[in-house]
Amino acid sequence: MAVIENPEILLYPRVQKSPFFYASRRHGVAKYSVYNHTYHPRHYGDPLAEYWHLLNGVTLWDVGVERQVEITGPDAFTFTNMLVPRDLHKCKVGQCKYVFITSPDGGIINDPVLLRLGENHFWLSLADSDVLLWAQGLAHNSGLDVNIQIADVGPVQVQGPKSREVMVDLFGPGVLDIGYYYCAEYDLDGLDVVVSRTGYTSELGFEIYLRNASRDGVTLWDKVIEAGTPHGIEVIGPCHIRRIEGGILAWGSDIGLDTNPFEVGYGYEVSWMVDLQQEADFIGKDALTRIRDNGIDRKLVGLEIGGTPLGTYNDGSMIDVFPVHRPGEEDSVGKVTSACFSPRLEQNIGFAMVPIELSTVGTELAVQRPGGIVPATVVEKPFIDPQKSLPKQNLHELVNG
Repeated sequence: MAVIENPEILLYPRVQKSPFFYASRRHGVAKYSVYNHTYHPRHYGDPLAEYWHLLNGVTLWDVGVERQVEITGPDAFTFTNMLVPRDLHKCKVGQCKYVFITSPDGGIINDPVLLRLGENHFWLSLADSDVLLWAQGLAHNSGLDVNIQIADVGPVQVQGPKSREVMVDLFGPGVLDIGYYYCAEYDLDGLDVVVSRTGYTSELGFEIYLRNASRDGVTLWDKVIEAGTPHGIEVIGPCHIRRIEGGILAWGSDIGLDTNPFEVGYGYEVSWMVDLQQEADFIGKDALTRIRDNGIDRKLVGLEIGGTPLGTYNDGSMIDVFPVHRPGEEDSVGKVTSACFSPRLEQNIGFAMVPIELSTVGTELAVQRPGGIVPATVVEKPFIDPQKSLPKQNLHELVNG
């Protein structure tokens, strides 16, 4: 039988739906995937056009798949600080942190954005893996007084250089006071929301977290569209070209249970992500201490990849990882985990897990990709704006300028 190159995804009651599902599908979703057991719009027909909309204008994303594990109770801080290798004593109320949730052997269970809403009130805005049952299991018989649940909260992302204008029209000029990786609470015409300066783009952007999302999701969506229309807002899916350019990792592709923070560059180089000096005995601390002391034997690197232009990653052009070889050798020694063609760099780029001896910048490798085996070179990542100056911009200076 012939292979159907683009089989449909089945829509039916068994798979959960985002609070914005019926609103976002009005805009012509062309491809879904399933993320956190929930339908997720991947693109609306032209991922490349969506990339340029993100870079030059303002975009709205349905990211209701980012389920919020809510941790409250008298011991919520102690428990949450045990889950992650960052020291949450350095996280203020109203601040957000990118964190890993690590397993006893140091593997990465999830890499959520953590929002601290109160002294003992946290949301973990999840990547695509189950954390609720993990956290509830750890809490059982722990002796800690905590409540752990999936909150009725759904986020949307408003991303791109014109996102500030849309957010001011929605929330007033005070929204410009929110710092990078901070958040604030608002009443938006009766909708209870938390706004954060975060996003999956390495561009200027915000996330709006809606409480009572199962009831009010479509209402919020319509308000954002109304405010964004004068500014040319476009509804898009997650822009994987931009996240790869910006060095943002995807759980399940670039990181997962079989990788640890040191292998993916968030240990030695970014030691604040794994704080082994803190007093808290977080899960995985002993294992990560051993890994730090013994060193790693593989590393996730940036690659420039030869050959004809690859796709956009979320267009179905990368069905599986690409094997990595030493030049002229048949046996693979690693794998490309995410790859795409960057229009701005005019270059195929991606991330690859390779042996540590092949991880030095400038190392020549070979990649087996659609179209054959091509040369590749290890390069620095992120590929664009390594200091993240774009998302960290001072919004008041932009407006006054």
